[in-house]
Amino acid sequence: MNHPRIYLDNAATTPMDPEVVDLMAETMRQSYGNPSSIHFLGRESRILIEKARKTMASLLGCAPSELFFTSGGTESDNMICCNLVESGGIQRIISSRLEHHAITHTLEHLEQSRGIFVDWLTHDRHGVLDLQELEHLLTEAQQQGQKTLVTLMHANNELGNLLDLERVAACCQRYGAYFHSDTVQTVGHVPLHLQDLGIHSISGSAHKFYGPKGVGFIYLRSGFPWGPWIQGGAQERNMRGGTENLAGIVGMARALEKALQHRDERSQHLARLRDRLRTGLESVIPGLEYNGDMVGPRLPHVLSLSFPPHPKNEMLLFNLDIEGVCASGGSACSSGAQTRSHVMEALGVSPDRTAVRFSLGSRNTEEEMDRVVEILRKIWHEA
Repeated sequence: MNHPRIYLDNAATTPMDPEVVDLMAETMRQSYGNPSSIHFLGRESRILIEKARKTMASLLGCAPSELFFTSGGTESDNMICCNLVESGGIQRIISSRLEHHAITHTLEHLEQSRGIFVDWLTHDRHGVLDLQELEHLLTEAQQQGQKTLVTLMHANNELGNLLDLERVAACCQRYGAYFHSDTVQTVGHVPLHLQDLGIHSISGSAHKFYGPKGVGFIYLRSGFPWGPWIQGGAQERNMRGGTENLAGIVGMARALEKALQHRDERSQHLARLRDRLRTGLESVIPGLEYNGDMVGPRLPHVLSLSFPPHPKNEMLLFNLDIEGVCASGGSACSSGAQTRSHVMEALGVSPDRTAVRFSLGSRNTEEEMDRVVEILRKIWHEA
């Protein structure tokens, strides 16, 4: 039986805004010159890139010279961590096992290949990091004269927990540490004024805020040593060789502009839908538990649930898919592999329980939330 699709995997990727699609199509049709060419078609493309950079810098509260365009969050996170070790002399890194694999796998690589010492912060069963431990580790690093990088994500992509960026930035400033944050899940959803935060670098990806896939950015605060991370041409001020993704960059800037323009109303809408879904599921599934911090600050659109043991647990996502519901068991960055989430393992969620992340988007409706509740009631009670 065919059912209307209900898309609840917006933390993995969002549907592109139709206006962004139209703008990108027009850019590809009209502005096909290579931005590095000196003729008028090349200059026209270069102007569009720099206009997009200025737009995004204004929206993020930084200087245009501090923004660099990349292929997305994974490249950005890799580049920042590896480049700081290579060019910035970082000797010690403090992070968390709850980070996206773009960070954890990169740090594990740096441990093995470069002998960098990595501290993994502890956290409680809700995924709240121990920031007192962070201060203790920074004190220790300062006493030992170690150049230190702290890399902690702004919002956890599986749980929705929000980190207090200002508190961590202030702590890093006190001890002379470099602070990077993976803000892939919060750019376009949470207001950021980078020059006021005191943060050194962030990463972002357009497809998380209704823009195109395959394009992202990094913010690098002025005054820090950086070397090229992709050798080649002189693109991105000699930092990232390769012809720029012109249409993607133009689309990303417009997507960010629209996302922030509608942020308040979207956040309220998404929080209402999340609470409606949560309340509805509580009423039909006994023993349901929540993954993440449901009391502290969190993203309005992410709801991670732990379903109690049940005969259909192993096939729960498959059964939802059959009913037209697109949801996730965690991060969608493992090429579809059905392995247990490293975040759920770190939180100590029992293997007998099944974790499902519902991440809502601006197109979702109250009727869809009610439909999901009814589908799960049917699955649960007709085993």
